[in-house]
Amino acid sequence: MDTGEADARRRDENDSLSHLRDRFHVPDGELYMDGNSLGAFSKDAEEALSNAVDEWREQGIRGWTDADPDWFHYGERLGDRLAPLVGARESEVVVSNSTTVNIHALFSTFYDGGEVIVNELDFPTDHYAIRSQMQSRGVDPEENLVVVESRDGRTIGEEDVIDALSDETAILFMPSVLYRSGQLLDIERLTEAAHEHGALAGFDLAHSVGAVPHELSNWNVDFAVWCSYKYLNAGPGAIAGLYVNERHFGETSGLAGWWGHDKDTQFEMNATFTPAENAGAWQIGTIPVFSAAPLFGSLEPFSEIGIEAVRAKSLELTDYLIELIDDIPECEVGTPRDPVRRGGHVAVEHEEAYRINEALKARGVVVDFRPPNVVRVCPAPLYVGFHDVWQVGEHLREVVETNEYESFDTRGGGVT
Repeated sequence: MDTGEADARRRDENDSLSHLRDRFHVPDGELYMDGNSLGAFSKDAEEALSNAVDEWREQGIRGWTDADPDWFHYGERLGDRLAPLVGARESEVVVSNSTTVNIHALFSTFYDGGEVIVNELDFPTDHYAIRSQMQSRGVDPEENLVVVESRDGRTIGEEDVIDALSDETAILFMPSVLYRSGQLLDIERLTEAAHEHGALAGFDLAHSVGAVPHELSNWNVDFAVWCSYKYLNAGPGAIAGLYVNERHFGETSGLAGWWGHDKDTQFEMNATFTPAENAGAWQIGTIPVFSAAPLFGSLEPFSEIGIEAVRAKSLELTDYLIELIDDIPECEVGTPRDPVRRGGHVAVEHEEAYRINEALKARGVVVDFRPPNVVRVCPAPLYVGFHDVWQVGEHLREVVETNEYESFDTRGGGVT
């Protein structure tokens, strides 16, 4: 593969999605490669948020019924827009709460004892929430939270997850993509295996939604959660989403709240909770309009081009990035090279990863560090081009080959 600058520019000229970059505020002078942590500022999101602010100014409380779309049905309308990205029926998707709260809401509904299978490379909040739900039922997590270990410190073997299943398993809960290495798990295979043991299958899609196509309904996944501030570009702390397979409709959320009530009778203010007959039942409190409105805008590019086109470019960008990293001494790719096993970012491994991360940021390359030895680089396809990736490769090469990172302090840290 030609990895020279001229070739990178030619690739950009032939990229059918390159025009989308103009719809984002990418900070001047920066190479923004952290969209798997916080997506760039979407101009479509900015416009949608501005529109909601104008509606509040001009309509006041009437915005709940007269805004376009009306605030009262924000969660459901956004669920309709998100459904194609996760391969679900519109009724099975709603936006609400935060990712962690949604894990609590779903586990409080579907967990009633027994073993839960997770893995040791999960993002910690998933374990915090599951342990909390176990403890609230008098179940000892030390005995009933089955943690599948990694054989290489990078990835999780799906065969190891399947081997951990037993008749004692109540729920299998896995990420779609591991947040550190970027490994993409086979959701369909794991769901089928869980069901063969009479267990439910749930997934955290935080690092795949907006980057990887899903077919949750066809795969018979029971439930899933995700955030919208990464690849969906809806802004810091933006509202999260959830999916519940329609066969579970009618279940009462263990964290019932008035916003999950049947919409037709919600304002009758009955003392008894009547859940909505769709995924909306897992909403809890009043929709935070200004945390949800940007998502209406940031979803526009996905509606226009489709998630398959996004995925195709993402794979091309990460393939290209991997080729560049392979030519840099002492750096190793910790992300699976097989496209069907790779999410949207690449893990660059080096024993001095923290200081390399600091050196890159000082050069205007926005990446992030994950302990113990990973620099995550995310060429988000809606606003990153091949020449951007080529420049990142050159910066990384110079930082490593000249030992430039040695001028930075050694310490740890990082945020999701």
